[in-house]
Amino acid sequence: MEKSTIGRKELVALPGWSIEKIIAKVDTGAYNCAIHVDSVVEQVDQGQPILEFVLLSPSDPAYSGNKIRTANYRVKNVRNSFGQMEKRFLVHTRLTLGRQSIPVAFTLSERSKMKHAVLLGRKMLKNRFLVDVAKMYLAGEPIINNQP
Repeated sequence: MEKSTIGRKELVALPGWSIEKIIAKVDTGAYNCAIHVDSVVEQVDQGQPILEFVLLSPSDPAYSGNKIRTANYRVKNVRNSFGQMEKRFLVHTRLTLGRQSIPVAFTLSERSKMKHAVLLGRKMLKNRFLVDVAKMYLAGEPIINNQP
């Protein structure tokens, strides 16, 4: 598989979460992808653990306020940017970058003070992309179902 070159920031879509376009920061120092969560609650529904969360901040243009519910999640220990261990929820979806649709795992984290709500980590990047840190938006608009 030939690797595509992407920049330090890229436009991505998260169609399973109804996010058509959002700026993501490429972070080769992060293992997993991460996304800002406005609220997250772990519940039990009919004896099954369910995670309910709302992505992004209300001030983000891609914010919908939609509650996402999933039973497909786990808790993961993650070292944050300050070197401290945190417990975070890890959830799965598909990410569209340019013409590529990729299964990814996102940790849900508090990123309201960060410039970018979405980070793309090296687990998703590995064997798919080369990163040119001098450039941005090399992949172009995310294309879902062959439509720009």
